[in-house]
Amino acid sequence: MPVILSGGSGTRLWPLSRKAYPKQFLSLTGDKTLFQLTLSRLQALDTTDVEVLPPLLVGNEAHRFIMAEQAHSLGVEPSGILLEPVARNTAPAVAAAAIAASAQGLDPLLLILPADHVIQDVDAFSEAVRAGVASAQAGRLLTFGVVPNVPETGYGYIKLAGPAVAAQAQAVAAFVEKPDLATAQRYLDEGCYLWNSGMFLFRASVFLAELDRLEPAIAAAVRASMEAGKADHDFFRLGRSEFSASPADSIDYAVMEASDKVSVVPLQAGWSDVGAWDAVWQNASKDGHGNASYGDVVLRDCVNTHIHADHRLVVALGIDDAVIVETPDAVLVADKSRAQDVKAVVDQLKADRRAETDLHRKVYRPWGDYDSIAQGARYQVKCITVKPGHSLSVQMHHHRAEHWIVVSGTAKVSIGEKEILLTENQSTYIPLGVIHALENPGKIPLELIEVQSGAYLGEDDIVRFSDRYGREIDPGPPREAQ
Repeated sequence: MPVILSGGSGTRLWPLSRKAYPKQFLSLTGDKTLFQLTLSRLQALDTTDVEVLPPLLVGNEAHRFIMAEQAHSLGVEPSGILLEPVARNTAPAVAAAAIAASAQGLDPLLLILPADHVIQDVDAFSEAVRAGVASAQAGRLLTFGVVPNVPETGYGYIKLAGPAVAAQAQAVAAFVEKPDLATAQRYLDEGCYLWNSGMFLFRASVFLAELDRLEPAIAAAVRASMEAGKADHDFFRLGRSEFSASPADSIDYAVMEASDKVSVVPLQAGWSDVGAWDAVWQNASKDGHGNASYGDVVLRDCVNTHIHADHRLVVALGIDDAVIVETPDAVLVADKSRAQDVKAVVDQLKADRRAETDLHRKVYRPWGDYDSIAQGARYQVKCITVKPGHSLSVQMHHHRAEHWIVVSGTAKVSIGEKEILLTENQSTYIPLGVIHALENPGKIPLELIEVQSGAYLGEDDIVRFSDRYGREIDPGPPREAQ
């Protein structure tokens, strides 16, 4: 059973990757998102050795509808979607998946895959997985180690007992922390070190037994969170307080580095975790001068530069080894060699309480999306799109009034005790403090312009009374916008 871990934040790929819409759900290397590419690779696994079950998805509660929609758009029906109420790293996430798989009366092999990696040679990946099946069935904990081609300092390493043999399970001598450049070069020269990929293969019962032995506090907390959890449509919500009580730890530290049951399969498949903009550039198609570009870009006398234009024309002149990323509300310009330092910039923006670290100008919601197209001291203008058959929560605001103008489609609007239908070029007004709701009863998307006015226009000025998507409702201030 494949288990897709989708809880990463992708901080180093800001401003494209943000808390509300992180890198795994972005299209960085083609038409499909990294999450979709991970799902697509499962179709290439040869099922003659072992049956491949529908994938189990594990992710952040805030991203549940993104996961579901991106999977369904590929025709993939997951066996389940587990929602983490808080981030606790990969060991608790994998434990929840193992418990969920076992609860179905099975003890399957679990293929643990992060949702945000790139693998260029899918056949080599499939071969490596098949090579690890027999060892995993025999009770070994398999990890996949990438055969390095450069002295990379950003990855942890796995030391082998001997030279790497591709697609063959081998003994692990040691796990090694991220090295400096000289040490990484020595690892590359010696030929018995692999990059730690964060991908694993093992039987659910074997992993849980080792977790019970090595980190019983994690195992107990996750079991309690599964028992306290509840189904919510296509999702399963882990118990918040119980999961929060789990120590936060990676599967590497919690189990793999301490267990005596670990083996590794060397992998040569064009792997990258695309953890920063220089890695995106390395995996992108380039022109004759080593430039990679996306969107409306004009280059002149540029070399080895990566430019991503999301919203408008970007012109680069005489730039070497740079990264330029343009979005509607933020632009990053950096030396490509400093790509890892973007995280420090994001940390500074967070400390300054800048909203650009969490949200894009265009924000996706389960009912559709909204784009904040203009704002001032006492007003804000949004373009709101509601999908057919969907609706916003029943809500009210303490500090703002709203005007709605329908651009296309049909809006069913409740304002207090009144209910009206609005069509193209019609409008209505929602006074401050009045309970209201918006629904698209039609067959085409509803698009409207919302003009907010008031003393405070923050996204937390929503008191939600009912919501079809299971989001927080009154009492207490809501945590999500619309």
